[in-house]
Amino acid sequence: MNSTNTPIPTPLNALHRELGAKMVPFAGYDLPVQYPTGILKEHLRTRAGAGLFDVSHMGQVVVSGDDAGAALESLVPMALIDLGEFRQRYCLLTNDVGGIRDDLMVTRRESDFFVVVNAACKAEDTVHMQSSIGNHCRIEPLESRALLALQGPRAVEALGELNAGVADLKFMEGSFFDLTGDRCFVTRSGYTGEDGFEISIAADHAETLARLLLKHPGVTPAGLGARDSLRLEAGLCLYGHDIDTTTTPVAARLAWSIQKARRAGGEREGGFPGAAVILDELANGAARSRVGIRATGRAPVREGAPLENAAGEVIGVITSGGFGPTVNGPVAMGYVDTGLATPGTALIARVRNRPIDVEVHKLPFVPQRFAR
Repeated sequence: MNSTNTPIPTPLNALHRELGAKMVPFAGYDLPVQYPTGILKEHLRTRAGAGLFDVSHMGQVVVSGDDAGAALESLVPMALIDLGEFRQRYCLLTNDVGGIRDDLMVTRRESDFFVVVNAACKAEDTVHMQSSIGNHCRIEPLESRALLALQGPRAVEALGELNAGVADLKFMEGSFFDLTGDRCFVTRSGYTGEDGFEISIAADHAETLARLLLKHPGVTPAGLGARDSLRLEAGLCLYGHDIDTTTTPVAARLAWSIQKARRAGGEREGGFPGAAVILDELANGAARSRVGIRATGRAPVREGAPLENAAGEVIGVITSGGFGPTVNGPVAMGYVDTGLATPGTALIARVRNRPIDVEVHKLPFVPQRFAR
């Protein structure tokens, strides 16, 4: 947020308004929550075709220097020293008690690391990186670039019309491509569970690229509402809701992202904030676990609703919830005592003190279709 507390417009602000978007303040930015077609259609069209999302509020940071890999690795439980060139990893910034400061996407490039951080955390993340590893490498926020996400099964077709080389990218790979006369950095990744791309582009080229993509018959503009329902169906965490500084990677069921080299007995065991807590939970389990939740009826169960066992004891809480257009029903995620995390376990959610029957459900709710 700027000094006047006015939401910051992204480089696509004028286009959003031209398209009739409903704009809302989000993480200090003025962003579209939906367009006239509505969240439901934006969601379903992304699943069937491709949705174009403005994610320019996300932070983009370049970390460079001879020791950049080792320096970054000291802040996360993931292996980055041996990350292949133009390969990408999902990473967690952890704190001294094993909690999650933020979740990041990190891509190794020829001479640096490209890092995408959450909008609400980017100022704090930059300060944290500067104070922790700034004497070993250079930390450079990219303030003059926009970020677009093109997601869905027709994303490769639409972006491929502008540069056919994007089709050669595999899931969690990135490379540079010329798009609209700008040297863009493109990764094959996203936040919807679908195949797709995230495109870092100079701010003054962003609108031109967006308009070209929207000319494709399979591409529709999509806002924050559809982005949230898509990621929820895909079982993907939202920082500040499903994960935060009190949540460990093991409790969040994100242990899959911690490579063998950083675990007990690995060649670079530990050495990251909260290592003692996280390594212990990797060996012995966490007291609580993130799970999917499905209501047996049609009533949505939203964030903050307590979860109870059959005896009426509170054993968990909902952290994200809403309507899932693809599954045509309410979906949610939350945390429960680990002993109750088995799919099929019957629980009760309290919504405005009204009991709603729910059960633990395997994640994701919709099969992920990344281009593996």
